[in-house]
Amino acid sequence: MLMNAPITTTPVNSLKIWFMALRPKTLTAAVGPMAMGTAMAAEAGAAHLPIALVCLFTALMLQIGTNIANDYYDYQKGADSVDRLGPTRVTQAGLLAPATVRLGFTVCFALAALGWAVITARAGWLMVLAGAVSILSGIFYTAGPRALGYIGLGDLFVFVFFGPVAVAGCFYAQTLHLTPAVVLAGIGPGLLAVAILTVNNLRDIHSDRRSGKKTLAVRFGMGFARAEYVLAIIGAALIPPILLLFTPRHPGSLLASLVCLAALPVIRVVLTRHEGPALNRALGRTGALLLGYCVVFSVGWLWV
Repeated sequence: MLMNAPITTTPVNSLKIWFMALRPKTLTAAVGPMAMGTAMAAEAGAAHLPIALVCLFTALMLQIGTNIANDYYDYQKGADSVDRLGPTRVTQAGLLAPATVRLGFTVCFALAALGWAVITARAGWLMVLAGAVSILSGIFYTAGPRALGYIGLGDLFVFVFFGPVAVAGCFYAQTLHLTPAVVLAGIGPGLLAVAILTVNNLRDIHSDRRSGKKTLAVRFGMGFARAEYVLAIIGAALIPPILLLFTPRHPGSLLASLVCLAALPVIRVVLTRHEGPALNRALGRTGALLLGYCVVFSVGWLWV
């Protein structure tokens, strides 16, 4: 097993280290879809604030657990090395002992399972399957010999679980029914979540190639990754007008498409730069774009 020995280890007494481990710039991928699902449930007259908060908590625990597990398993497999261009990874840098990081993501996934249990109590046993698949996918995103992120399925995982599943699941947990419009709306944040991952994979393409992590960027090259980013942004911008064809009562949701114009400077960076700091900033701005898109869509959907 390929590993990078940590530089040193420190006691677990620093909130700053754990804050670094949970990768806050990516958490908008969990928050945004919950806002959309709740707004659409509210417009349908069936919003349920307590269960909406449980959905938000569960989504955050899944995202944080996946991020921390990624930190741990990428260290175990040698994908994170001292020459990586991205932000510090706490296991590889020796800021936390591997066993401590493993305990951290185990707790997060346990809390996510507890959240899913509460959701199931309201929404029925169908949610058990959704919860089990979500948690297992979060673990095996980087765990195991055929980890999703290592065989090029990470983009699909992110699109599905941070897009249609997240928005539709939050809506269903509150309303106890589902509509095609909700699933279609979820495609927007799903594509923007893919854009976040694409920047990450573009930045790490060389270290991932050396470690055998076959992301789509590694498999098909920088040109593909850059095109994927641009198409994800364009696709997200097209969802509100497409949705308006089926649900003309919500023209305010079109404002979400205009939010995507804020991506133009980021697109220029993604297309022309390859340095770690520049792409790290692009990742953060894409995360902010996703949250802005979801918030504006939600307000626009309620603005009837």
